[in-house]
Amino acid sequence: MRGSFFVVAVLALSAGSVSAQAAPPQEYMDLARSIFAELIEINTVNSEVGNNTTAARAMERRLLEAGFPREDVHVLIPSDAPTKGNLVARYRGNDTGLDPILLLAHIDVVEALPGDWSSDLNPFEFLEREGFYYGRGVTDDKDEAAIHVANFIRWRQEGFVPNRDIIIALTADEEGGPRNGVRYLLAEHRDLIDAAFAFNEGGGGMEKDGRKISNNVQLSEKKFYSFRFEATNPGGHSSLPVRKNAIYDLSAALLAVADYDMPVMLNDVTNAFFSQTAEIIGGEMGDALKRVLANPADMEAVEFASQEPAYNARLRTTCVATLLDGGHAGNALPQTATATVNCRVLPDHLASDVARRLEALAAPHDVTVGWNGRERDSPASALDPDIMGAIEMITEQMWPGVRVVPVMLTGATDGSALRSAGIPTYGVSGLFGDMDDVRAHGQDERIRIEHFYEGQEFLYRLVKALSGGGIA
Repeated sequence: MRGSFFVVAVLALSAGSVSAQAAPPQEYMDLARSIFAELIEINTVNSEVGNNTTAARAMERRLLEAGFPREDVHVLIPSDAPTKGNLVARYRGNDTGLDPILLLAHIDVVEALPGDWSSDLNPFEFLEREGFYYGRGVTDDKDEAAIHVANFIRWRQEGFVPNRDIIIALTADEEGGPRNGVRYLLAEHRDLIDAAFAFNEGGGGMEKDGRKISNNVQLSEKKFYSFRFEATNPGGHSSLPVRKNAIYDLSAALLAVADYDMPVMLNDVTNAFFSQTAEIIGGEMGDALKRVLANPADMEAVEFASQEPAYNARLRTTCVATLLDGGHAGNALPQTATATVNCRVLPDHLASDVARRLEALAAPHDVTVGWNGRERDSPASALDPDIMGAIEMITEQMWPGVRVVPVMLTGATDGSALRSAGIPTYGVSGLFGDMDDVRAHGQDERIRIEHFYEGQEFLYRLVKALSGGGIA
């Protein structure tokens, strides 16, 4: 069902919940809501029931109806994946020679079974309840996709002429699947998305108990590697057990991994993150973070800070067992036992070093460690003063006193592929979320209505400021 309906009372409530200094004009809030609802109600999961091309075509129609030239709006579909279409659209500037800004958002979503959600909610129906929008993708990442399209149309209707081109790319298979849109575009349509820098998901605002804490800017992210642990044994009859057992060997190796901490490795982004965070949170933890920054070998401070998983994951590479398989019959000694150990590797930590450390932990237990053997570069984006300065100024303009905090993402986004291709990428949105109620990928995914429209206005002002429109 198309989600383009409106209820006057609902829209009035939505508008009234956003402060005047952070609100777009009502007509563009209405537009963004209409686009958002339409995207949510198009199923774009990676299975055969989802269709990213349908969503890309819907956004193509929106832009063409708004007057964008046919030659500047493309739906690009891999020849071997007809449901994995990607939208690329260009807003033409005045040709000053500046390279474009790329606005990236993925429009695929993770699987969502209606039976897993509350009985009065459907993940593929755009619903509003008590100040929230509900639906699969409302926070990851159709909110940003809808905002980019709505802002394109707003700029055009306002007659804005940027001093550089602005590009939207709405892509497939970020959440998994065989045809990642960003990698496809880089490989086959690089000229359409080449840019001086990109804005992407991965950052955003942090809110706690209704108070805005920080507006985070993601400058880097960890690399994703999986290692296969394998133990083998001749096996035998379970009535004649012996101490040498593939499952026991594998278990011992995994326990060794569980007890091992990778070395602390700070970089420019994590230094900035911990410095800002220490000032924000204060207290014993803030003091511990300051001590770690002053001396990463201060193990007492490191151990105290590592109690918080979000800090531990930014101090070091982390590895954890995620899959397990062993044995072949209930009445036989196991001949094989295997496990997957997933590692989130710091941008400047070599995967080969991680592999050597894991091999050293597994070898005493007769367990082998395998991996693909490929190093992957994941450079951080620079703390560019022009970009960071604009983010800080608009953040202060909209939310006085809220800090801008550089972060390294512990998960993964398509920003890694762009950075590796030489396009600096900044995860920034102005979309705030409750840090104690994260529902992306989960049950009853939702976004607070006022946060959605604040993010719309923030990105409108930020992109405009960095393309010749100044800061209001």
